[in-house]
Amino acid sequence: MKKLVFGLIILFAISANAQYPAVQINGSHIRKITSKIVEGQEYTLHIMLPSGYEKSTKKYPVVFLMDSQWDFPLVSSIYGEQYYDGFIPEIILVGVTWGGTKPNPDSLRVRDYTPTLVNGQIQSGRADKFLGFMKNELFPFLENNYKVDPENRTLMGCSLGGLFTLYSLFTHADMFSGYVAASPAIAWDKDVIAYFEKSFSDVKLQKAKRVYMTVGEVELGKEPFESFAKTMDSRHYNKVSLASKVLINTGHSGTKSETYTRGLQYIFERKKLELSESQLANIEGTYISDQGKKITVFTKNKQTFASISPDLTVPIFANSSEHFYATFSFFNLYFTFEKIELTQYGNSTFFKKL
Repeated sequence: MKKLVFGLIILFAISANAQYPAVQINGSHIRKITSKIVEGQEYTLHIMLPSGYEKSTKKYPVVFLMDSQWDFPLVSSIYGEQYYDGFIPEIILVGVTWGGTKPNPDSLRVRDYTPTLVNGQIQSGRADKFLGFMKNELFPFLENNYKVDPENRTLMGCSLGGLFTLYSLFTHADMFSGYVAASPAIAWDKDVIAYFEKSFSDVKLQKAKRVYMTVGEVELGKEPFESFAKTMDSRHYNKVSLASKVLINTGHSGTKSETYTRGLQYIFERKKLELSESQLANIEGTYISDQGKKITVFTKNKQTFASISPDLTVPIFANSSEHFYATFSFFNLYFTFEKIELTQYGNSTFFKKL
């Protein structure tokens, strides 16, 4: 009997250690970059490109994700969901983590994500160096190797990564246009982030910013977060759109999924403009593609519709006088000189007005 049990243990151990193919995330790849600014630190970049990227000539918004070693699979899934449902555009997702030999994220994130040196944390307080790496090394690397839009960058992080996200807004506002902070560690160094926020409140921004931040309802830091968010909201910052939320029945780590989902929706939120009758008259009519497909655009009871087939008519909304979108999927119509470009999931079809 003992021999049988021993044999089963050996068999289980062999099975458990068998070399099976690793699970990979489709559409993503890894790049390495070594920083001169952060003392020769190697960083690993997890990069996901949108569908249709290879054939496209346009430039894409970039979302930078902190702590990619933990959260890249989560955010790549969130991106796929939100893009499929039409809430966010095609983006390039860049997850940043640490490379080299056996990196310790717990220590390195304290070094790179915190703005001040704290006793007992000898590596802390080097956020400015990490921002220098991003601005002077990472951004140029991406611009030289990928079709990125340098005017459309979003930064996302949780906990210390959320602290870093807010610190970036308050001190280096020229670097990003969007900020998503999940459970930011605002208690760091006796709430020192409040000092940077106060200085930021007097800054006259040149470009608009959108900020989304959260805390979990059962977190110990809920009340300090609410107080800080209330202060931020009361400032009425120049050119800043701010949203904050307490996530019901959620703890510290659990804030990530909802924050990144709602945060991306908020950052890339589109308008619903009310256009004039003359503006609508310019786009209404029937359009036909080279393949014989037709789209009819019409307005009824102040709502504009696109009739794609006898069985499918959907409401469309004006993001601008030239760009309309639907909310049932990734469906965008661009009107130019009596033509329509329909974009769906990386593909474009062109229609001429009849």
